Amino acid sequence: MPVFQTQTGALTTAQRIRSIIAGSSGNLIEYYDWYVYAAFSMYFAHAFFPPGNATTELLQSAAVFAIGFLMRPVGGWLMGLMADRYGRRAALSLSIIAMCAGSLAIAVCPTYARIGVAAPSILLLARLLQGLSLGGEYGASATYLSEIAPAAQRGFYASFQYVTLVMGQLLALVVLLVLQFALLSPAQLGAWGWRVPFGIGALLALSILWFRRGMAESEQFNAATRDSAAHGGLRVLLRHPREVLGVCGLTLGGTVSFYTFTIYMQKYLVNTVGLTKEQSTLVSTASLVVFALIQPAFGALSDRVGRRRLLLSFGIVGCLFTVPLMRTISTVQSPLAAFGLVTAALIGISGYTSINAVVKAELFPTRVRALGVALPYALTVSVFGGTAEYIALWFKQIGHEDLFYWYVTGCIACSLLTVIFLLPAHDRITQES
Repeated sequence: MPVFQTQTGALTTAQRIRSIIAGSSGNLIEYYDWYVYAAFSMYFAHAFFPPGNATTELLQSAAVFAIGFLMRPVGGWLMGLMADRYGRRAALSLSIIAMCAGSLAIAVCPTYARIGVAAPSILLLARLLQGLSLGGEYGASATYLSEIAPAAQRGFYASFQYVTLVMGQLLALVVLLVLQFALLSPAQLGAWGWRVPFGIGALLALSILWFRRGMAESEQFNAATRDSAAHGGLRVLLRHPREVLGVCGLTLGGTVSFYTFTIYMQKYLVNTVGLTKEQSTLVSTASLVVFALIQPAFGALSDRVGRRRLLLSFGIVGCLFTVPLMRTISTVQSPLAAFGLVTAALIGISGYTSINAVVKAELFPTRVRALGVALPYALTVSVFGGTAEYIALWFKQIGHEDLFYWYVTGCIACSLLTVIFLLPAHDRITQES
């Protein structure tokens, strides 16, 4: 099995914390952008496409969104190669530049009425650019956080990847609520206000780029660069099929359950439970706050009891309780009860979310670590995470919503089998520190 070395560079605590924040903060932009595009498409769809009915315009904007999502594996491949060849810092900097360019292009793009077919073309190119960026950010970030953190606290520091990820969702919700209810009328949002959140995204990306300029490069990467015999690339990655399958298997259950209890849950609370949209937003927001706060606690716990135990708890709890929990949520009548149950579900999946970055990074040698994490992760998320909501709604439409609960359970079961049969019997942190 590949050796995961300990960071030997003489970083001060302040430098290490700055590097950890800089390395994880790109996820904030990723999920901020994801939510902003989906939430504001009802306001900007008419600006980019030929005049028609509202449904047609929304479908066209959704198609552009889906194409951008499918670019994530390409981004995982390209950015992973770059991170393994030129450094984690270089890949993370390029990733955030691409994010900024995509958001800025959407914010300033002229409408279809002014430039015709060039408007949807620019929107499509912007989303393709963002898709490439998003696909590469996860692998480079997970690798960097795992390599830069102190060996005995690797789980704790790597958990901040999901903290910033959830912060991006929360920030998008705040921007949406402020613009909708405090600053702009529906007419203003449709005319020009939809550009504001994309402008905010571009500014946030620039601030993170500035913050990343002082990042320390990973000592593991520097050591691998000095070793002329250490080569990376897709051919080398294919020598680690067990590890690649391990990343895919872990990601399968983790991403489907995460998308179910965060992104899809807001719609589920309205369409199935019967809460109002305002109540659903409050429940989702409050549960996400709790979810973000507990990630470091679970990461720190993994440093004490081992990654494997947390992953097993995620798999066992998910297999046993997903179906009864979803059925119970569907019968609640108060937002408070819904909040308690959704929060319980998020606590259950934290055994995966808090440590998935470090677990995957610990599977690969330095020269293919970023690619090994990014490519199989991006492929699995695109196929299963990107379709989770569609599958849920399809099962509901045909009158068998319970089957989606079993689908989520089955995906988690695949992750549990991965932990049992494909992952090392002992945590690499225990073996190599």
